[in-house]
Amino acid sequence: MGRHGLDRAPAHPGAPTVPQAPSGGRTKAIALTTAGAVLVAAVVTGAVLLGRDDGDPETRSGPTAATSAPQPPPSSPAPSFAEDPDTVEDQLNGITFPLLDGWVRPEHVAQDDVVMTTDGTHDCPGDDGVCRHGLVISRTVTGNDETSPELLAKEDISDAADAAFDKDALGRRPYGGLESHEVVKSGPVAVAGRAGYLVRWRVTTADGPGGHVQSLVFPSSVGTESPVLVRYVFEAGEDSPPLTDMDRITNGIRSVTDTASSGGVGSSIGPAD
Repeated sequence: MGRHGLDRAPAHPGAPTVPQAPSGGRTKAIALTTAGAVLVAAVVTGAVLLGRDDGDPETRSGPTAATSAPQPPPSSPAPSFAEDPDTVEDQLNGITFPLLDGWVRPEHVAQDDVVMTTDGTHDCPGDDGVCRHGLVISRTVTGNDETSPELLAKEDISDAADAAFDKDALGRRPYGGLESHEVVKSGPVAVAGRAGYLVRWRVTTADGPGGHVQSLVFPSSVGTESPVLVRYVFEAGEDSPPLTDMDRITNGIRSVTDTASSGGVGSSIGPAD
């Protein structure tokens, strides 16, 4: 029984299959058809292979999930103080401040050198304008031959009180003017491993509950070690930050060159009452 006879199914179940001898013309046709199919397959295969040639950018496909494994992200550098959500950095003076609860980085603040403020604003009790319950300013002492932290702090406290509670830069009186003051704390204090000095006043204003202002001076640990002046301005009242925040911020000041400093020079010194 020929090969082609095995491939033909019977017309009905159980009916005998009659073998047929293949004719020469049909055999040639089958051979030519097979050869043609092989040739076409070879051409198609060659075209596909040519299409995958890496040297042809128009036919290259991009990597897929199956052929290209995802690459691991590059290692991230250690976070700097500027990226630390719990600190704010004064780059000029090379120090950082702790950002306590209720305090934020300055936003929409016209005054220079402000490093942090309390969150939100409110209407000033005096002239029109908006006020904040608290702010902290950090600047370098310039134009003064004096380098003693004590003398510089005592010289600055009056200017600090006037700027905060008397007249602002536009000549307005947000608290109706400064009426009186009382020294509530002064003395030496260790700041970022350096011996500094602070003076704190309680002030009475014509409008509103008044508040507290403090001048803190200490030598910088970077550059020429110029004196650094930090001013604290706290309104009084139940919505204002507690006075203990002044001491907590002072105790948390660090040098960018020594992140572990917690005292050092003058570490046994504390602010006097």
